[in-house]
Amino acid sequence: MSSRTVIRGGLVITASDEMHADVLIEDGRIAALAASGTPAAEAFTAERLIDAAGKYVIPGGVDAHTHMELPFGGTFASDTFETGTRAAAWGGTTTIVDFAVQSVGHSLREGLDAWHAKAEGNCAIDYGFHMIVSDVNQETLKEMDLLVEEGVTSFKQFMAYPGVFYSDDGQILRAMQRSAENGGLIMMHAENGIAIDVLVEQALARGETDPRFHGEVRKALLEAEATHRAIKLAQVAGAPLYVVHVSAMEAIAELARARDEGLPVFGETCPQYLFLSTDNLAEPDFEGAKYVCSTPLRPREHQAALWRGLRTNDLQVVSTDHCPFCFVGQKELGRGDFSKIPNGLPGVENRMDLLHQAVVDGHISRRRWIEIACATPARMFGMYPKKGTIAPGADADVVVYDPQAEQVLSAQTHHMNVDYSAYEGRHITGRVDTVLSRGEVVINEREYTGHAGHGVYTPRSTCQYLN
Repeated sequence: MSSRTVIRGGLVITASDEMHADVLIEDGRIAALAASGTPAAEAFTAERLIDAAGKYVIPGGVDAHTHMELPFGGTFASDTFETGTRAAAWGGTTTIVDFAVQSVGHSLREGLDAWHAKAEGNCAIDYGFHMIVSDVNQETLKEMDLLVEEGVTSFKQFMAYPGVFYSDDGQILRAMQRSAENGGLIMMHAENGIAIDVLVEQALARGETDPRFHGEVRKALLEAEATHRAIKLAQVAGAPLYVVHVSAMEAIAELARARDEGLPVFGETCPQYLFLSTDNLAEPDFEGAKYVCSTPLRPREHQAALWRGLRTNDLQVVSTDHCPFCFVGQKELGRGDFSKIPNGLPGVENRMDLLHQAVVDGHISRRRWIEIACATPARMFGMYPKKGTIAPGADADVVVYDPQAEQVLSAQTHHMNVDYSAYEGRHITGRVDTVLSRGEVVINEREYTGHAGHGVYTPRSTCQYLN
């Protein structure tokens, strides 16, 4: 039994085109597009008709940086794969790439198997994995080759968090050399963690314990220095590099310089750096703890450089780094010592809406919205054109988006499993109306109709900007 759906009368927006078109979906894939009102479109027949008149028809979002159920600082991220992927669907995201974690002393395979076990049968939308490499040795390096072959084609390393995820320059160089050979992509958390730990110790000794000091010790210059060092190590290794959660204008300058030299260097930022600032970290009564993440929020003047980087393509992707911890009982672990506040913000449900607000505000165009949120992350991590676009043959991951609807972001109405919103009270123009994942309606006119287990694991090819 084939199942067919037609989405009629919407403005189809991809990274490259905008057109009023009807979309025919058959057996979970896009079968055809035809200009609305033409005989070709009129000939589309289906059991299910979705009226998209006055709305946008866009590819489902691809969030290439999430942390469901991540262990951190003695606790766990509060979203499970079930709650987190359901919230993602509510926000118009239909694919996540989460991070499996290698623990020191264990193999990559053990970490990957553990994350498969967490996710399998629990996801509302499709998912893939990156691999966090915490322990570089000869066995790990061999395992990287095997993982690339089976569709885990990106590896994250940390210049931050000594004693937890940290890799030194020699370990980073070895992993980069290996990825230069096997086609993998190294993703780097670029902050000088050794220097930051000195500043943390000194701040606490001075009695500077409030959340705002988290931002003050994790200096923009130490993000820039680490970004520069990562670029040079990648250059020595002849490897590509993807720098995650770029927050500082000085770090963007390093990326821009490398790209001007023709190096295969890429950068991602996140909505929190575009819409929030150190003003939030300084909120009184420990409220600032809600906004503790790393890299940290920066002073507001950095935002203009981030928007400019997105317009000039010095930054290519906006992901969330979704890593939620409840204020009560989790963020509160750091009362009296900011260094014990679990690092991370909720955001997987808000990204598509916040970036549409950026279109409304004139920061980016509609097509650039789709490019940075759907198409480029899909290409960067080897899932295009299966994901990230609306074209014949692509998975029918489609969002009907109402650009006129108004909403107020709030913990009272969001679906993430966390007790606060980083964007509480913010007015947004634009809202998800209906979401299809591989042709199945998972959000139907603002009602959740999906289920855990619909989402399937998606193996990935290597970065499509390097082929």
